[in-house]
Amino acid sequence: MTGYASGQGAHGRYGWTWDLRAVNGRGLDLRLRVPDWIEGLEPALRARLTKALGRGNVTVSLKVQAQDGGAAAQLDTDQLDRVLAAMTEIESRAMALGLSLAPANAADVLALRGVFEPGAQDEDTADLGKALAADFEAVLSSFQSMRRREGAALAEVLTGQLDRIAELTDAAATAAEARRPETEANFRAALQRVMDNTDTVEESRIAQELAVLAVKSDVTEEIDRLRSHVAAARDLIAGGSPAGRKLDFLAQEFNREANTLCSKAQSSALTSVGLELKSVIEQMREQVQNVE
Repeated sequence: MTGYASGQGAHGRYGWTWDLRAVNGRGLDLRLRVPDWIEGLEPALRARLTKALGRGNVTVSLKVQAQDGGAAAQLDTDQLDRVLAAMTEIESRAMALGLSLAPANAADVLALRGVFEPGAQDEDTADLGKALAADFEAVLSSFQSMRRREGAALAEVLTGQLDRIAELTDAAATAAEARRPETEANFRAALQRVMDNTDTVEESRIAQELAVLAVKSDVTEEIDRLRSHVAAARDLIAGGSPAGRKLDFLAQEFNREANTLCSKAQSSALTSVGLELKSVIEQMREQVQNVE
C-alpha cells in the first residue's frame, strides 16, 4: 500500500527532517538515504522497517544539519574525485554511443551522497543515532496510520468485489442447472445417432464415451471451489494480518476456475456469467497488488 509521513526533530546542535514514503510493490524494497557518518543508523532503520512492513517500495530520506553555525559541513574531496572520475567515464561512453547527456552543475554534484556531509566524523555520534532512531518511531507510526486508513478503504473495495463474485458463482450454478435437461437431451440424441449409423461399436463403449463427455461438461467442482475461495479470501481480509501474497495466490485460483467454467459452459447464459466473473476477478487482482 502507498503511504507517506514526515517529521522534524533536534538533538544537541543538530536538527533534522524525515521523509518516509512508499508505493506498491510485490515484495519489500527498502531504499534509505541517511547520513553515513552517523554510525549504525542505517542498519538500525533497515531492521526496524523490515520488522514493521511486509510489502512495498519504501524510501526513507533523512537530512541532518548543524544548528550552531559551526564547522558542521565538510567536503569529502576523495569522494568528490571518485564522483567526478565516474562522471567523466559516463560522459565518454555516452559520446562513443552517440548520446548527449545534460550537463551537471555544482549543486547536482554536492547533492550526491558522501560528497558534502555534516563534518561529524570526528565526533561520537552514538547519542545522535539513538535520538534519531527514537524520533523515527513517531514518523513510522504516522506512516502506518496512513496505510491502515488506506487498508480499511481497500478492504471495503475487495469485500464488494468478493460479494459480486459470490453472486456470479450462484448465477453460474443456476445457469448450469438450467442447461441440464438440454445437455442430457443432446447426449441422448448423440448416442442414438451413433447407434443408428454403426454395427461394429458396442453400445456400452459408446455409453462410456458419452459419460466421459458428460463429466467434462460438469461445472459442479468449479462452482464449489469458487465458493471455497470466496470464503478463504473473506477470512484473510478479516484476519487483519499481512495477506497480500495469499490474496494474490487466491486471485490466480479464482481466475483458473473462471477459465475452466467458460471452457465447459456449452450455453450462452453460463458463458456470459463466466466472462463477467473473469472481469471482476481481474479487477480484484489489480487491487490485491496494493495489499501488504
